[in-house]
Amino acid sequence: MNIQTMLVVVIILLTILLLFVGVQVILIILDLRRAIKRLNTILEDAILGGGLIKPHKLTGIVEMLRKGKMQSHGEKQV
Repeated sequence: MNIQTMLVVVIILLTILLLFVGVQVILIILDLRRAIKRLNTILEDAILGGGLIKPHKLTGIVEMLRKGKMQSHGEKQV
């Protein structure tokens, strides 16, 4: 086998492999985009619809964390 034909075969194989990897990356990006859209609609429905999460409850939890009133299990407040 000649060096040139071997080089052509390697280049063709690497090109096919690169195309396959590119298609997989595009499919992953599209799947991630769909998942983010789904998450966005879930969060939007929860906040706007008054469902699972209410904004005033979230701010209450954040304020408790800021003030340090929350303690881990087993810790005693001094």
